[in-house]
Amino acid sequence: MSRIRHAALLLAFALPFQACAQEITVSAAASLTNAFKDLGKQFEQRHPGTTVRLNFAASGTLLQQMSQGAPVDVFASADQATMDKAVAQNLIDVPTRRDFAANSLVLVTPAQGGPAIASLQDLAGAPVKRIAVGKLATVPVGNYTRQALDRAGLWTALEPKFIQADSVRQVLDYVSRGEVDAGFVYRTDAAIMQDKVRITLTAGGHTPVTYPVAVLSGSKHQAQAKAFVDFLVSAPGQQVLGRYGFGKP
Repeated sequence: MSRIRHAALLLAFALPFQACAQEITVSAAASLTNAFKDLGKQFEQRHPGTTVRLNFAASGTLLQQMSQGAPVDVFASADQATMDKAVAQNLIDVPTRRDFAANSLVLVTPAQGGPAIASLQDLAGAPVKRIAVGKLATVPVGNYTRQALDRAGLWTALEPKFIQADSVRQVLDYVSRGEVDAGFVYRTDAAIMQDKVRITLTAGGHTPVTYPVAVLSGSKHQAQAKAFVDFLVSAPGQQVLGRYGFGKP
């Protein structure tokens, strides 16, 4: 076989693979980091030729990135409000929007040496000097926290103690390192650092913590992006999320 013919055959076999090979970018809320790394790998196994590129940050930060033209195929938010803003900005394909997970808001303290807290009212006591909360403008857990503390009549009184965090994972880091006396995170976040933080209580008085996902209207890989959304709500996808502590929406 001539070298020219051999090269032509190699090219013929390579072209179909190259045509099928796709990379989708999934921008997901920081609290989904561990679960989505697992989900991304499983999706790739189920869809040979497709690579999942993951981008994690606070939901509001991800929205800012997308509104500024970041090439994203799938957006998974930690709250409905941020997804609603994406709808208002015509960033997502609305019919693809699905709720795929649920969570709960908890108060955590350092596992060693943290103050004794039995209720939200104890946060106003002298032993609690610093409380980590997510930034209201970009971090959904911050808004859930405000709702809970407003309901308890504590937000304004506690404001001088707040340490603002750029994501729920930063809140978790502050508490785990003992840099603050307490912080509000999701139950799934607390679960990944059981040796460094302890859950003091589950906070109520806020809107349900549910996670919506949608395909971006400007995605160049619509089929693969929709397949990823379908995988999240499928039985195998829900099993993975359940292992990481997420509830069904």
